[in-house]
Amino acid sequence: MNGTDRRSLQTRFMGLFLKESALVPAVSVVLGLAVGALLMLAGGYDPVAAYGALYEGVFGNLYNFGETIRQVTPLIFTGLSVAFAFRTGLFNIGAEGQFLVGSLAAVWVVVAVDAPAGVHALLALLAGGLAGALWGVVPGYLKAKRGVHEVITTIMMNWIALYLTNYLIRAYLKADAERSVEIRPSASLQADWLSALFDDARIHLGILLALLALVAYYVVLWKTRWGFELRAVGLNPYAAEYAGMDVSRSIVSAMMASGFLAGLGGAAEALGVYGYMAISAIFPGYGFDGIAVALLGGNTPLGILLGAVLFGALNYGANTMQRLADVPIELIRVVIALVIFFVAASGVVRTLVGLFRRTKGKGGVTDGVAS
Repeated sequence: MNGTDRRSLQTRFMGLFLKESALVPAVSVVLGLAVGALLMLAGGYDPVAAYGALYEGVFGNLYNFGETIRQVTPLIFTGLSVAFAFRTGLFNIGAEGQFLVGSLAAVWVVVAVDAPAGVHALLALLAGGLAGALWGVVPGYLKAKRGVHEVITTIMMNWIALYLTNYLIRAYLKADAERSVEIRPSASLQADWLSALFDDARIHLGILLALLALVAYYVVLWKTRWGFELRAVGLNPYAAEYAGMDVSRSIVSAMMASGFLAGLGGAAEALGVYGYMAISAIFPGYGFDGIAVALLGGNTPLGILLGAVLFGALNYGANTMQRLADVPIELIRVVIALVIFFVAASGVVRTLVGLFRRTKGKGGVTDGVAS
């Protein structure tokens, strides 16, 4: 291979990594971790030990790795939910509430309905997805028919979901503790063979469902006519309407699909990890983290998977960072927030990347003249 061929191959190889869709999120993550390291130094903590503890907490043994995958699973669902709305021009802040009503619907069906093993789980998952979809109809309809911005309505729907699910559990499903009664084993997504592979971690069959959802997300949005119309409405609703597409129907159906994914995630979490739904005064956070996962992943299936892995690892590894490196949990949350900040402030990151490229280009020209 001569020098020209090597340079051509090198250019094509680097081109795979210099695309904006992959480079900007990667730089955002590095910047978040770097600024987080500076904050740890300012607070008198060792960032190398902290990040080493994070690695140990995620990859140190099979149990930790399995628990990290368990943490990643709901983030894939909520990341897909938010990304589906993004792709169709909508900003679904309501994945949190759709996740909650999906959890409750799944638990309710398992408690109220008797069915054979397997079928029972499918019914519960379907109920969870449909509950999330119905929860998404309200902001979708108000957006399509009344012009009410979906950010406001989905935020309000989150609070309604939190307090309504708490009330329904207290009124109809409450056990002795502050939670619902336990689900029947016939609807559980726990699998002994899968847990045994990861040293009895709480990993469950929901991860397989999440991977299927990633594939379905790609097929629906890029390989079907419905997906094409949804993306067209998201890019330009006026042009889509001029082309004969029903924009209102697309908005409502997009919010339903987005809610279905979040509700399915809630159902999988309730059936796979806990086997019940807890009464809680705060949100579980999976829906809000799903926004960061979708942004970090560029709303692509592979990007969402990688984003979910990153945030799942940060969330689960935070406990190990606190235990082994003595870093306060508040500072760890700041590091996670910094990553989200730089992902959201992608314009700043693009500017930095552009400056770096121009500086490197000038340096290359100078070197070439000198040589």
